[in-house]
Amino acid sequence: MLSRRSFTMSSLSLLAPGLAGCGGGGSIVALPEIAAPRGPSLTRTLARPNYAQVYVEYPGERFAVPAIDYQSIEPRYLRQTVEFRRPEPPGSIVVDPGSYHLYFVESQGVATRYGVGVGREGFGWTGQAKINMKRDWPDWVPPQEMIERDPQIRAQLEPTSRGPGVRGGPKSPLGARTLYLFGEGRDLGYRIHGTTEPYTVGTNVSSGCIRMINQDIIHLYARVALGTPVTVLPA
Repeated sequence: MLSRRSFTMSSLSLLAPGLAGCGGGGSIVALPEIAAPRGPSLTRTLARPNYAQVYVEYPGERFAVPAIDYQSIEPRYLRQTVEFRRPEPPGSIVVDPGSYHLYFVESQGVATRYGVGVGREGFGWTGQAKINMKRDWPDWVPPQEMIERDPQIRAQLEPTSRGPGVRGGPKSPLGARTLYLFGEGRDLGYRIHGTTEPYTVGTNVSSGCIRMINQDIIHLYARVALGTPVTVLPA
């Protein structure tokens, strides 16, 4: 029997391009199951930035990126450079939902680690994808099934270029940056994106998207190229 963390390609059900299930509910996408090796567990911290400088109001943005109280977030979910014990090459992204971490591989044995929020119960997933699109302050256009599941969303929607949604800016659930995940040549409907709720990192909160503190997704976005491989490990 299939679970939402283990899929077969025969059950593939893809969202239309541009329809993210992030925020409250959405379609579940089938991805090829991946096998061991398991994710990095007790990684050793090699360096930490000055958080008093990292998590301040971000300059030069089209919309305000407020400072966050980083002392209210568990230190393990703040950005840091760590040992990395998996075989993915430099430039890859690995998401470990079980530890609420995203790793950007810097070099062999070294990664930048960020805290993330992941899919809530029933919305987790495992698989491999690629980043085929990047957007700065994107509009959020929820799929119809999400709106039907949570009618309160409808009151937030306004016209966008892709249909009813929330325009990019401080109210958009996608935050300051979004990386769009594709597989089998199609948009999977999942995103790595910023959030208006930075204190939800380290929790199961989304509909399958990977959410990050805005200051962290801006940092990651600037370093990620189109075609970047993404591996989401079993929780």
